[in-house]
Amino acid sequence: MANRRITKAERERVDKILTLLDEYYTTEYKCYLNHETPWQLLIATILSAQCTDERVNLVTKDLFKKYKTLEDFAGADLKELEKDIHSTGFYHNKAKNIIECAKTLVTEYGGVVPKEIDKLTGLAGVGRKTANVIRGNIYHEPSIVVDTHVKRISGKLGFTKAEDPEKIEFELMDLLPKDHWILYNLQIIAHGRSICTARNPKCTECFLYDLCKWKGKS
Repeated sequence: MANRRITKAERERVDKILTLLDEYYTTEYKCYLNHETPWQLLIATILSAQCTDERVNLVTKDLFKKYKTLEDFAGADLKELEKDIHSTGFYHNKAKNIIECAKTLVTEYGGVVPKEIDKLTGLAGVGRKTANVIRGNIYHEPSIVVDTHVKRISGKLGFTKAEDPEKIEFELMDLLPKDHWILYNLQIIAHGRSICTARNPKCTECFLYDLCKWKGKS
């Protein structure tokens, strides 16, 4: 995709926003999905589609005790796994994808979660969002994860007008310095949960208020 032209004024505004995000949320790397291994994070991220991280963490607390290895997931009974993950929603497709993903990892990758995005997205149930979670958190490859918070708040900040997650990803890659790609996602998730909430954004409390382009801000 063609690089986006950024004006000097816009670059300065972006830099101010990133500085404020760093100051408010720190530059500490944090993964919101509990895991001990790369494959556990992969499965947890698959489960997180249309589900809160809190719910996923409740489910995986017992799930990873029951299925201790990738081989356990690869050999899991579909109906039983569906029951185990039922509360995360879309459990039929998720269970099917987790089993197929685990089988591929065991048979084709020796149980190692690949870091290449084309290999990751070739796994069942893994799109660019999930792939970038793995690349950023496990392999520390600069990646932008476009979740609901990033999509919504990036639009309010005027960073993008796109609706398609992949297009948003590439626009943010043009706009943000690479050393902030992973941090931006973590900070925006925190911002979306605490201040810029979807239903009742706390605009009067927002430290980004003066830099925000959202026309509906109160």
